[in-house]
Amino acid sequence: MPDRKMFWRLVRRLFAAQRGRLLVILLALGASAALTAALLNLQVDARDRLTKEFRVFGANIIVAPRDTKSSSAGVATLDESVVEKVRQSLPQRASADSYLYLVASVLSANFSEAVNAVIAGKRTEGINRSSWRSAIVTPRDSKNLCLVGVKAAEQLHLQPTDHVTLKNDKREETCLSEIDDPHGDAQDSQIVVNLDAAQRLASLPRKVSLIQVSVPGTPREIREYIAVLAQSIPDADVHGLRQFTEAEAKIYTRVSGLLTATTALVLALTGLCVMAAMTNVAMERKNDVGLMKAIGGATRRVLRLFLAEAALLGLAGGIVGAAAGLLLSIWLGKTVFGVAARPRLIVYPVSVALTILVAIVSSYPLRRLANISPASVFRGEA
Repeated sequence: MPDRKMFWRLVRRLFAAQRGRLLVILLALGASAALTAALLNLQVDARDRLTKEFRVFGANIIVAPRDTKSSSAGVATLDESVVEKVRQSLPQRASADSYLYLVASVLSANFSEAVNAVIAGKRTEGINRSSWRSAIVTPRDSKNLCLVGVKAAEQLHLQPTDHVTLKNDKREETCLSEIDDPHGDAQDSQIVVNLDAAQRLASLPRKVSLIQVSVPGTPREIREYIAVLAQSIPDADVHGLRQFTEAEAKIYTRVSGLLTATTALVLALTGLCVMAAMTNVAMERKNDVGLMKAIGGATRRVLRLFLAEAALLGLAGGIVGAAAGLLLSIWLGKTVFGVAARPRLIVYPVSVALTILVAIVSSYPLRRLANISPASVFRGEA
């Protein structure tokens, strides 16, 4: 206990001896911790951000019937029991949409002729009012809405809330039109209705054409989920959309690599800066070390003093700098990406630990003090 008290007393005296130089080291370590925390937080946040942005483009996994080439058009379908299996296996923040496609005749009050159009019956946790922009339709009528693509609406001269009649053979369904935003693809010529209405039109109860699944995660996690899903549904063809998963993987790899390289560069430059300052500290403390060794202080204990000093500097700089870095990452995310980055708590201890490690490694010049001879110091030769 007396040795421990003396140890920490000497550490406090070392801090008081050269406040100016130690303050410079503390500022360097704090700035390094701030940049490290900001870059690491952006790197962690980039994964979720990219996943969320890519999901805007649609699903990344398709569940379709097998042997569709050998079946006639509109016959190859899946039973809705497959949809239930898919929904039960969905991970967090994932979604699944089931579709049934058919071609039907479309009639509107503003256009006298019937027009054939692709009808897409869709179910995604129930089509509700929040999924559609009409403020006129009540929630009770929400299942009778149909989302009309811009090209189909232009051809039929449709306006929002117009009545639309869909016919297939002798079967007929009516709905209120809602004009969809332009997509620039086949969706602009389609009419999306509730899945139940499409099943009645096609006379295919409890049948779907395919299931689109949107699963967040890395390409490896998505491939693992595809393998598990394919094993649980052997009668269906489960495959991923490579253009989405590969593009997402490439972008994240590049962003992650750039941020990792920048973090390593910041830590290396900080280490060189602190090492230069520690070299000057070592030169100025020769007399102190000579006196400690002359009164019986072991070399190992002397070095422990300076390592403890470096670790405390790294701890202080890391605690303050990492907190500032998390705030900096929020500002950078909002400025660069338009959306504030979420602070990740795991980044804070990692940044503090890296700062302490840099401070300890940068104190390597203090090992020169271990070779100092007390006699040479007192004679003025060291």
